[in-house]
Amino acid sequence: MSTQAFERSRLRTARELAGLSQTQLARESGLTPAAISQFESGATRPSPDTSGVLAAVLGVPPGFFHEPMAESHEGFFRSLRRTSVSDRRRARAIAHVAHDLAVHASSADRFSAGDVPRLGVSGLQAERVEIEKTAARVRTMWGLPSGPIPDVVGLLETHGIAVIRLPLGNTDVDAFSLPFPDHPVIVLGTDKNDRARSRFDSAHELAHLVLHGEQIWGVREVETQAHQFAAAFLMPAEDIHDQLPTTVDWPTLFALKRQWQVSLAALLMRARTLGRMSESTYLTAIKAASARGWRRVEPVPLGGPEQPTRLLAYLASADSAPARVVLPSRVVESLQIAAAA
Repeated sequence: MSTQAFERSRLRTARELAGLSQTQLARESGLTPAAISQFESGATRPSPDTSGVLAAVLGVPPGFFHEPMAESHEGFFRSLRRTSVSDRRRARAIAHVAHDLAVHASSADRFSAGDVPRLGVSGLQAERVEIEKTAARVRTMWGLPSGPIPDVVGLLETHGIAVIRLPLGNTDVDAFSLPFPDHPVIVLGTDKNDRARSRFDSAHELAHLVLHGEQIWGVREVETQAHQFAAAFLMPAEDIHDQLPTTVDWPTLFALKRQWQVSLAALLMRARTLGRMSESTYLTAIKAASARGWRRVEPVPLGGPEQPTRLLAYLASADSAPARVVLPSRVVESLQIAAAA
């Protein structure tokens, strides 16, 4: 076992990963709620025997409680009112374990160093043009050529972002992120098998990491900015402007969907934002799409979502042995199951 002292934040993470309250954990471990509270606050530390009991109840290796803990805020969740506190806490705990995995993989030279620009916006009322310029700047800093991005998830992994897919168990949680300074984490859901939506989710979470970091989150304006960034990052104005139709031209839109690997809804909004479509034409297109049932399931399927590969490749390698000693097996298994789905 590591010589690192008992890390109180690890107990909270393991408990939230298991979906237990302090009272429930106390009951299952034969302790008092006061004892659990004191362990998590750092007022007292559990004995080695008690630590072993807690590890067994929570399904984590004993060494999990003795690993250093990187702190971050509560995470960028888009639907705070519709996402329960317990769901957010469990999702955040999963992200912390993904960060652990990225740190171990990086120490074994199996994962890229973090390379996410921090380009904060001027404020909650920042103009769209500022967001668009920032998205273009990130593309330039990362050396991206003009045109569509072939693999958004692969691009994020290349720049040291830990990307994982997991069944998040809540339709209101499509994706979320935590802005760790070394290896930010993006968690994408497996609940919706939609490549275009997933690519936009990935770019949306990248926006939070670039624009907002630890500063501001959880408000409508922040989500609007992330949407604007994602659209500009995936569909740069100078590349797509002249390709977008000025009328409701479905064949052209279908072809653009295949080319840019984005949804019809995103293309229509981009045409409206960039002034290619008038407001009335845009609304006509949206009504026509709704009447055909395309708001729920779009035509021209693009295939399954992009899959993260680097952390899974590390898990499958012999180099991952030290990480497996301290990673919760349920998370490792969930990662592998999600990749195989």
